[in-house]
Amino acid sequence: MKIYKFGGASVKSADAFRNLAQIVQNHGSKSKLLIVVSAMGKTTNALEQVFDQAFHNKDYNNTLQQSRDYHFEVVQALFPDESHPVYEELEHLFSKLNDTLQTLNRQAGYDQLYDQTVSFGELMASVILHHFLQLQQFTNTWIDSRKYIQTDTTWREAKIDWNWTERLIKRDLPTILEQQLIVTQGFLGGTNNGQTTTLGREGSDFSGAIFAYCLHAEAMYIWKDVDGLLNADPKYFTETVRYPEISYQETVEMAYYGASVIHPKTIKPLANRLIPLYVKSFLNPAGEGTKICDCRYQKLAPAYIIKENQCLISFSVKDFTFISEKNLGTIFNALSELRLKINLMQNSAISFSVCTDCHEQRLEKLLQTLQDEFIIHYNTGLTLYTIKNYDTNSINKTIDGKQVLLEQRTRTTFQFVSK
Repeated sequence: MKIYKFGGASVKSADAFRNLAQIVQNHGSKSKLLIVVSAMGKTTNALEQVFDQAFHNKDYNNTLQQSRDYHFEVVQALFPDESHPVYEELEHLFSKLNDTLQTLNRQAGYDQLYDQTVSFGELMASVILHHFLQLQQFTNTWIDSRKYIQTDTTWREAKIDWNWTERLIKRDLPTILEQQLIVTQGFLGGTNNGQTTTLGREGSDFSGAIFAYCLHAEAMYIWKDVDGLLNADPKYFTETVRYPEISYQETVEMAYYGASVIHPKTIKPLANRLIPLYVKSFLNPAGEGTKICDCRYQKLAPAYIIKENQCLISFSVKDFTFISEKNLGTIFNALSELRLKINLMQNSAISFSVCTDCHEQRLEKLLQTLQDEFIIHYNTGLTLYTIKNYDTNSINKTIDGKQVLLEQRTRTTFQFVSK
């Protein structure tokens, strides 16, 4: 029993779908297989734009039409026969999406409506993949992950009801997997009253890990456009090193600091069941990739992690007294309520600073909440650099020429915030 997770880049075109089918043929056809798929290409970004336009009463028709044209262009290349049922199913999903956009109940709030809208990307990709694998003689069952991954109503970052989720998955899926493979969606969950939730951006990895945990999978595979887990993003660094093998703990820390290859929540359910995670390249399926498991090693190459669109917020008490534990509790409580994740923090006698992902609406609410008690200064549009397992050379070459607003080091990790 294996889990394959394919991200947006691996289903971005007709050729990408054909390549995926070839990977299933060559690497997955001899085992029980559940496939988790993300939205195609940059569809999630497009649907976020469509939703934002609709929510703010702007014309979204052109943006939605572009997404529709993109999906049907891929379908026409994969299914020359336009009487194939995939056309009708895809048309139905776009019609339902448009109905959702036209009937937004804004009293429900931005985040809740976001989940009901942006989730269509995964549904569309999985329907296309289901039918294309059938066309390639891979008998498979399409399932709606929202009926199995059960969550609370923390919109856009839903929390899993593990007991109920495991019960539902174990009730139905093992029997199906005895007969054929399963295609489902990443990123999506559902509440007990049938509303759609999402698990956070890039949450399809986490979806795969949930299915792997509940099904006691032998292994999980994430198929990316890189040769494995690298020590740096090739978009920013010309020289990178592939880790052949790395531990769960090290990967969790890298993901926490912002490494984009693995979603931060993915590792824990796999580690709890000692299920190995393989990061492989869909461009080079025969390559070794990276195995993430319970392992030990002497020394790792420094890992360079970059998080853009950061906000540095500094608090000081209005009467210039010391920052106390009570003050910190007030600040932490406000950050938690507004779901502003702290990526770095530092305090002095009279100030406390945090670096968070920049969410304009949440930042504005934070200022409103705390402005009576604290003097607050902030900078936006910043970048957070993290070096895991640093040495002097790795620090020097990363920090060179940058304006540093805040820096911090521990025994294994060096971080700084820069303009």
